[in-house]
Amino acid sequence: MTGRENNFGPIAGIALIVGSALLWGVAHLAAERRRTGLALMAAYVLVLAVAITAVTGFGARLLSLAVQPGWLTVLTLTLGAIAFAWSLVIIWSFVLVRPPRGNTAGRALTTVVAAALCALILAPAAYAARLAYLSREVVSTLFAGNASPILAQDPWNGAQRITFLLIGADAAPNRPGVRTDSMTVASVDTATGATTLFGLPRNLEQVRLPEGPARQRFPYGFTGDGPNTPGLLNEIFQYAEDHPEMVPGARKGHRGPILLKRTISDILGIPVDYYAMVDMKGFAEIIDAMGGVKVTIKEPIVYGKYREGLLAAGTRRLSGEEALWYGRSRTDSDDYVRMGRQKCLLNAVAKQADPITVLNSFEELASATKRAISTDLPQTLLPPVIELAAEVKDARIRSVSFVPPLINTAAPDWHLIRNTVTEALARRAGHQPGAQARQNRGPASPIALDATCA
Repeated sequence: MTGRENNFGPIAGIALIVGSALLWGVAHLAAERRRTGLALMAAYVLVLAVAITAVTGFGARLLSLAVQPGWLTVLTLTLGAIAFAWSLVIIWSFVLVRPPRGNTAGRALTTVVAAALCALILAPAAYAARLAYLSREVVSTLFAGNASPILAQDPWNGAQRITFLLIGADAAPNRPGVRTDSMTVASVDTATGATTLFGLPRNLEQVRLPEGPARQRFPYGFTGDGPNTPGLLNEIFQYAEDHPEMVPGARKGHRGPILLKRTISDILGIPVDYYAMVDMKGFAEIIDAMGGVKVTIKEPIVYGKYREGLLAAGTRRLSGEEALWYGRSRTDSDDYVRMGRQKCLLNAVAKQADPITVLNSFEELASATKRAISTDLPQTLLPPVIELAAEVKDARIRSVSFVPPLINTAAPDWHLIRNTVTEALARRAGHQPGAQARQNRGPASPIALDATCA
């Protein structure tokens, strides 16, 4: 039977169209299309059940799928197919229950309602497809060429800990190249997510470079590129980029990360698996895209070459530029205070980047992220890293900073640094450090395992 034969009025037609949008098949049952109506209802319940099961039962897995370009394509196509099918159901329902031809006003009204419902279904699907496309683009851009096969059962290949070098890079206009002014190694337990952060000050001197061409050039420790450079840890990245012979066979853009990872691995006595570098200017753009970041400033912070700016004490929301100065300023303070603020800033951004904030500014965040971040993390490791991140979020994070009085940055005690790292990781694993390690560390070298931000 057709809609005309059923002779539905405008109110009944609109009610049935809306009902069919909420539960497929309602209009078909009213129009005595029982088989079709029941089939549509069954299909609707099946789609809904699959969606609910996926979200509630595989939430963490779904998040890991969001960083896999292939699955993002499947998600885009699936969302498009569901939205298209939903719209067809609405249009089909409209055809069955629209008022007779003579009722022009009623037909026009039901047509508008049906069109609005289709738009209501298609618009979110189009937006979700747009987000999936942008996610795919970010993943493909940031992790392009970082292919690395992983074992299906154990992505960490038996490793009990995985380490990431987190770099904050600052390319100031008054100096060439990039200086890695913030360097933190995160050592993460692959089973529990328990994490220990090791903070290295930028002004470590006499750094011993790894074996090979680098150590041959600087056999007694890194001294920089001529008398005008002090030879600090934060110069090694750019030095390697400017001198290809330091890392033979490595491409431009890869030499700095490779040499810095090897150097810091030797300093700490643990392997450094991957790095992620954030350009501080790009980091400011990410914060602006989030709508700012809320931090608690314990004491007023003066910033600017001519002390032209001031961040007042108290809890406040910082813009990207203000957050940049919060993490960069050393006026009336020092490198070590700045290191602490940088960790607090990163912690605040991580906590405040909630799903709603990310979705509201996704396009701006995606664009800023592509400009601000570089890494050598393989694309294939993204899913297990996402799952591990969920464990890290629920675990306690501890921190060790190799700053005075623990370490004299002008003449670092490399054995003390290594022993401190060994002891810190042993404590996280529930083991007591050996007598030799305690003796080497000495009584005047306390380990600051807890770093807190107000």
